[in-house]
Amino acid sequence: MWSARWGGLRWVDMLAGDVLQLAGDGKVSRRHVGTVAAALRPRSGGGAVIAVERGFVLEEPDGTLTPLGEVWGGDDVRMNDGGCDPHGRFYCGSMAYDQRPGGAALYRLDPDRSVTTVLEGVTISNGIDWSPDGTTAYYVDTPTREIAAFDADFRERWSFAAVAGHPDGLTVDAEGGVWVAIYDGGCVRRYDRDGKLDAEVALPVPHVTACTFGGEALDRLFITTTREGLGDGEHPSAGSLFVADAGVRGLPVREFDG
Repeated sequence: MWSARWGGLRWVDMLAGDVLQLAGDGKVSRRHVGTVAAALRPRSGGGAVIAVERGFVLEEPDGTLTPLGEVWGGDDVRMNDGGCDPHGRFYCGSMAYDQRPGGAALYRLDPDRSVTTVLEGVTISNGIDWSPDGTTAYYVDTPTREIAAFDADFRERWSFAAVAGHPDGLTVDAEGGVWVAIYDGGCVRRYDRDGKLDAEVALPVPHVTACTFGGEALDRLFITTTREGLGDGEHPSAGSLFVADAGVRGLPVREFDG
């Protein structure tokens, strides 16, 4: 995620438990935050909210980490991906390590630090973002091979777009287009406001995990990839961070108000 509060781009090396930051001179720094670092967003008062293996951690403006406690017990399920809605609430979903069907859920962390289960029976909770006007949430449960859409209260659900391959992280641009990483497809695809495929960014690696807009004009598409499941020497650039000119601008990051 790109944020001026951070001075640029931050992303996660999830299973290493690290948050990475890209400096203006191209150097990358790491900070270890837990067994798993699943997703993060800036806080409106400074710092960040970070989803870790079984819950949430708040990074204070001075860098101090404040754990909020575990959302569930056991070590068979972990957090996976998330994002903030227009009301400053942080949504993050989980997945079972063995990827068993229905073993996960989507949670909401409110500014008062309470946690609510929003969806149950999820398998691999993945990308989530909102339309420019904030009335529609776009959401991925990867094995469904679709981008689902929900009303703002997550009461009504409909299919926004069927996806060839396994959709992963996603982001929404300023025109309302939905960009989704295709985990096993080596690309990021854009679906217009009507759910029609209208653009694709090809990557030289097979496993693409997430994307976000950044740069001062929010006109650069940053794309993360993974080496998970690949052998030594196979696709040597897998796991790299890529950047592309997407031809459209993104939306400013929505922040957590807690």
